[in-house]
Amino acid sequence: MTELSNDITQLLEWLGYFGNDPEGGVTRLLYTKEWLEAQKALEHWMNTEGFDVHFDEVGNLFGGLKGTKYPNETIMTGSHVDTVCNGGLYDGQFGIVAGLLALKYLKETYGQPLRNLQLVSMAEEEGSRFPYAFWGSKNIVGTARREDVENISDFDGIAFVDAMRDCGFHFRNDSAPIRQDLKAFVEIHIEQGSVLEKEGKSVGVVNNIVGQRRFTVEVTGEANHAGTTPMGYRKDAVQAASAMICDVMNRARVHGDPLVATVGKIEVKPNVVNVVPGHALFTLDIRHTEKSMLVQFTEEITAALNQIAKDMNVGLNIDMWMDADPVPMDTRIVEVIEQQCKELGLNYKLMHSGAGHDSQILAGLAPTAMIFVPSKDGISHNPAEYTDPHDLAEGVKALIGTLYKLAYEE
Repeated sequence: MTELSNDITQLLEWLGYFGNDPEGGVTRLLYTKEWLEAQKALEHWMNTEGFDVHFDEVGNLFGGLKGTKYPNETIMTGSHVDTVCNGGLYDGQFGIVAGLLALKYLKETYGQPLRNLQLVSMAEEEGSRFPYAFWGSKNIVGTARREDVENISDFDGIAFVDAMRDCGFHFRNDSAPIRQDLKAFVEIHIEQGSVLEKEGKSVGVVNNIVGQRRFTVEVTGEANHAGTTPMGYRKDAVQAASAMICDVMNRARVHGDPLVATVGKIEVKPNVVNVVPGHALFTLDIRHTEKSMLVQFTEEITAALNQIAKDMNVGLNIDMWMDADPVPMDTRIVEVIEQQCKELGLNYKLMHSGAGHDSQILAGLAPTAMIFVPSKDGISHNPAEYTDPHDLAEGVKALIGTLYKLAYEE
């Protein structure tokens, strides 16, 4: 266990060197010099281990072992190599490091698998440099559209297409067929939440990725003098928005887990001390593991917000700009992971993911499931991101056992 923990930590620090931020974190954005150096370093590492290695057109890196009996079937693991700005050592890259060590161990212990066993270092997931997310996994499954990125740029005005081509990559051939060989994808990732830590669990077996609906809510009242406008005559946008926010949160608490509701942004105009606010804007992020419940709750709060606006004599506009369905993980793969946790004596929990991951994209192409390890204090996307090496090793053990069952057994 100690040796495995040390290997994981050393590889995380090694990969974190590419994009090492002077502020103490890691910044490795899509199609930057740091990103390319990381992918090339991983390519060299996998070549040294004797893996079959190649890049696809957009920069996803693949390396693996050929199957001896079923060369047209592939079991894949991995995660994304990009980070947020000034991120941590674990988000994304732990899934790559875990896959490296798992494939290395399986090859050295059992030789070639019956089915192809492949690791992927996906080009991008975060959407940190360009206004587009899941570029890596969407290209694997064939849902990425070039028209969505042809005219976008980063904050420095560098065009997506120019950055991609400067790194030596180009668009996927739209006429090329989508992969038919993928029989399973297993992603290991830090939880990015505090459930496992609070419950004292080392491993999470993910059976569902939540659906999300996001809204921008605009409340229009009437700006007026704070001293001369009696309370009964006011059309106070902030008072109305506050009533709406409290109503949503109270309903969410009554509804209970796994539903969560978040107001992450509030804007007020004119935003001065002595004027009754005439305009307020706030965002809503609603998540649930079941689509029917997500739809039901969002319809319920939409009706409630409209009623509050009517009662308080203010205008209301509700814009739902994101509607992502929940993604259930494959029950057979989940059962394999859970059985491995039992056989290995791992302290695990069956749970859902409250955040989005590449797995929700890959699930549209192949049977998919996820393994979580704890995040200290639930921190992620931050240099303070940390997972105890013991928990990292427990997660890798679960991954090794799962990949063995899927790739080495009939």
